[in-house]
Amino acid sequence: MTQIAEKTPEHTPLMKQFFAAKAEHPDVLLFFRMGDFYELFYDDARKAARLLDITLTQRGSSAGQPIPMAGVPHHSAEGYLARLVALGESVAICEQIGDPALAKGIVERKVVRIVTPGTVTDEALLNERRDTLLLAIARGKSGYGLAWADLAGGRFLVNEVASEDALEAELARLEPAETLVADEEGWPAFVETRQGMRRRPPWLFDADSGRRQLLRFFNLHDLTGFGLEDKPLSVAAAAALLGYVEETQKQRLPHLTSIAVESGDGAIAMNAATRRHLELDSRVDGDNKHTLLGVLDATITPMGGRLLRRWLHRPLRDQALLRQRHHAVATIVEARAGDTLREEFRAIGDLERILSRIALRSARPRDLSTLRDGLAMLPALRAQLAPLDSPLLAALAAELGEHDAQAHLLRSAIVPQPPVLARDGGVFAEGYDHELDELRRLSTHADQFLVDLEVREREASGIPTLKVGYNRVHGYYIEISKAQAEKAPTHYTRRQTLANAERYITEELKQFEDKVLSARERSLARERLLYEGILDELNAHLEPLKHCAAALAELDVLACFAERAQALDWSQPQLTAEPGLLIERGRHPVVEAVRKDPFEPNDLVLGDSDEHGRRRMLVITGPNMGGKSTYMRQNALIVLLAHIGSFVPASRADIGPIDRILTRIGAGDDLARGQSTFMVEMSETSYILHHATDQSLVLMDEIGRGTSTYDGLALAEACARHLAQANRAYTLFATHYFELTTLAEPGSGIANVHLDAVEHGDQLVFMHAVKEGPADRSFGLQVAALAGLPKAVVKQARGRLAELERQNRDTPVATMTAPALDQPQQFGLFAANSAALDALASIDPDDLTPKQALEALYRLKALA
Repeated sequence: MTQIAEKTPEHTPLMKQFFAAKAEHPDVLLFFRMGDFYELFYDDARKAARLLDITLTQRGSSAGQPIPMAGVPHHSAEGYLARLVALGESVAICEQIGDPALAKGIVERKVVRIVTPGTVTDEALLNERRDTLLLAIARGKSGYGLAWADLAGGRFLVNEVASEDALEAELARLEPAETLVADEEGWPAFVETRQGMRRRPPWLFDADSGRRQLLRFFNLHDLTGFGLEDKPLSVAAAAALLGYVEETQKQRLPHLTSIAVESGDGAIAMNAATRRHLELDSRVDGDNKHTLLGVLDATITPMGGRLLRRWLHRPLRDQALLRQRHHAVATIVEARAGDTLREEFRAIGDLERILSRIALRSARPRDLSTLRDGLAMLPALRAQLAPLDSPLLAALAAELGEHDAQAHLLRSAIVPQPPVLARDGGVFAEGYDHELDELRRLSTHADQFLVDLEVREREASGIPTLKVGYNRVHGYYIEISKAQAEKAPTHYTRRQTLANAERYITEELKQFEDKVLSARERSLARERLLYEGILDELNAHLEPLKHCAAALAELDVLACFAERAQALDWSQPQLTAEPGLLIERGRHPVVEAVRKDPFEPNDLVLGDSDEHGRRRMLVITGPNMGGKSTYMRQNALIVLLAHIGSFVPASRADIGPIDRILTRIGAGDDLARGQSTFMVEMSETSYILHHATDQSLVLMDEIGRGTSTYDGLALAEACARHLAQANRAYTLFATHYFELTTLAEPGSGIANVHLDAVEHGDQLVFMHAVKEGPADRSFGLQVAALAGLPKAVVKQARGRLAELERQNRDTPVATMTAPALDQPQQFGLFAANSAALDALASIDPDDLTPKQALEALYRLKALA
């Protein structure tokens, strides 16, 4: 950071202290505590004023130069921190660590933590239904090692990927708030351009020193238990991440007790484009409601909502585990237990994040009361689960555990409605601690003593308006109005003069003040000690409590699936070992939720068996707006829902093994990478052709439309043949090239289906029904008319279409042979224009009088 003046002896002591703290943290904003405000100076002040829209001012001068300054109140700092973190900024919190009353000179200050986008744990700074992740990436010859932590939830995971494509897919899945990489050249553009990207010294990503660091952190002899001994890149990334967290949080992290290795083979792979095209939890326009997660998420607790999002972005391939989930959902539905289970969850808060704050010793009193209320619900929840015949539900009920001691502790210790902050006191219930009760009793009796004192002093002095009061600055006092001040007794000692009154102190009141104030200070000190003891006790049982929170989150998601199944009429899918996809009366979950009209369900049959029709690809034709894209997406979403454990929007779904879902849908450029719309289309297509297998589900929409007709058609046919013959993937291939319908030859594994539409007078009616066979026309002009194109344009296009069709009727492009040089190219779009046809196209017979029609006929004859 560029400063106006360097640190010299001419600076004031306060600014010397600021420069020392800033020198240790030059790349982040510094919140410098001064009384009731956090102040920012120089460039930090200018930047914060711009980002937070706060006033930029100046505070005197130092070293002969004015000091730019901006500040935020200490009591409302969380709101400003939340805004800065959301913008990807990091903030160092520099607190006063000395007692101003005891300090002989300037109060000592120290940076106590650094708030960064990936390390926040404060409730006010977090999105309660989305994980906030810190990710570190290490790279080597074999690929990339990834380590990510959710500090607010106490989760620490690692993975390794072999290619840039796989790395991009993981970044799209995890969406980290902050990413750590070595300060080296050659990182892919999708890493370089991420918000919250932090460059760190390369030596921090060393696998050997990283291994020693992990062993020291977890107090282990080796990493075999974590499965990391043969994963040096993961070790390097994990160590870099831990070092950064310890550096910014400036404390130990007792809630990070292990590292989980997440294998890529255990999940259905989806690249970044697929996640974007399927609109799992967000849309290009920023809408989150009309997404799959928006329809699916009926979870009650925030931790259940976060778990559901993780499941949605990582559908599993483990059919045995998925069958357990399906069976659990079916059991809840059949027993009609969903409503009662969900009602129990309404009393359970975000225990996962509360336990993390307890581990970090930043938990507030209301966190403890929420934990108390949640633990109190466990017996009733276990009673609800006991009669349900499901192995998974039984295992989760056992995982809830017995926490009677912790529940009793919190129930006896914490008042029903505790204050927001522990430092304000009043956290502990009466009867929990005898010493605290005695100290409180002194303060409680103070009110009655003051009432009695006021009555006695009024009678003794003869001043009826005399009052006894207290404020935090001057303590206890006797107040007499100016008019009555001359009647003040001689043993009154003046304490304060106001505009309309005088305030006094007496020896009796002074002795009482010392006793009461001492009791209050001792009471607050006692509460602080008791509060630390509560945190110590809970931390001693942190691991089983974390298992309990994880089980509660999973139960919440399963109850959510049951509720959605009943509310939306979804059915249980069947996962089979036999390859193939058989979906009957499938629907698109999001479109169905948005549409007011009933959704038209459709079937899908793909596979190698007689039941599956011995076909691997469907060439889908039909009009724009007819429902081709909806049909393709709905089948992908049905497959995805089945692989997270949910029921699906279909009357039947038999699904064989699936390893990937890959899509190429829609049009869009990537100007940041210098890629045109067609280049993006070809890049995504290339990825699919290189990665699809015979267990992949592939959606291809309008391949080849971004270039000339012959080029596009040739590419589309070649891609379709490759997918059907080389990849043998389950493919839904939507196109407007009717020539591709000829691919459906016997034994090819390719079949034609179409979305139906009919013309009714001047209206085009979309049937949204998938039927066997190719479409006979695309209704492009009718759809253009529906879109509101001027009638004259549509009429001229209709005439031109008739001419083109006549010119090309004898030389169809479907033959895919190279056209002769002397023949019309590109469907005859550049053939000689016909003046007669143009004139004919401009005529509307319904608007002509008999005389005008006769004149038009003569004019056309002359042109011909």
